[in-house]
Amino acid sequence: MRCKSSLTLGLLALGLCGQALAGPFEDATAAYQRGDYETATELIRPLAEQGDLRAQFNLGTMNYNGQGEHQDLAEAAKWFRMAADQGDMQAQRYLGFMYANGQGVARDDREAVKWYGRAAEQGDADAQVNLGVMYSAARGTSQNYVQAHKWFSVAAAGYPASERQKRQQAMKNSELLAAKMSPEQIAEAQRLAREWQPRS
Repeated sequence: MRCKSSLTLGLLALGLCGQALAGPFEDATAAYQRGDYETATELIRPLAEQGDLRAQFNLGTMNYNGQGEHQDLAEAAKWFRMAADQGDMQAQRYLGFMYANGQGVARDDREAVKWYGRAAEQGDADAQVNLGVMYSAARGTSQNYVQAHKWFSVAAAGYPASERQKRQQAMKNSELLAAKMSPEQIAEAQRLAREWQPRS
């Protein structure tokens, strides 16, 4: 799974529509939209270094995708971590993915579970599916079918209509897992999924 360049563009565009932004962020957005990644990087890096969450996430994504001089996974992980530490759920999910796959960081399933968990708790459906996989496969945590089923169910309910294929896959994952579970475990997982609320 690659971080999609459209996600960076979407975040930059969202920032433009959502609030008045400082000049450098607007200029970086315009440069990015033109495909001038070098200029976008030059403009956004100082903002990221000053702690701007959006700039950190976007710089991480650009480094991950090689939009600029070259792909730099270690640099991407650095910026994703900064944004993730500030609570950005997309950065948390991407950091979890990088730890799960050893991209730019040493592979560490416990760290992957930690970051997927933080994003999942905020309502990121992709992180919820990934966390379900980690629980069902006992990667970075003990095997827990109840938690895995819960997260697959929460993700299936959380995907918007435009993500129909992902929703169906999450539902299929929970159905496959249910075949390995007792009726009591299924009931517990369903209860936990019903009661789950995202954390802000």
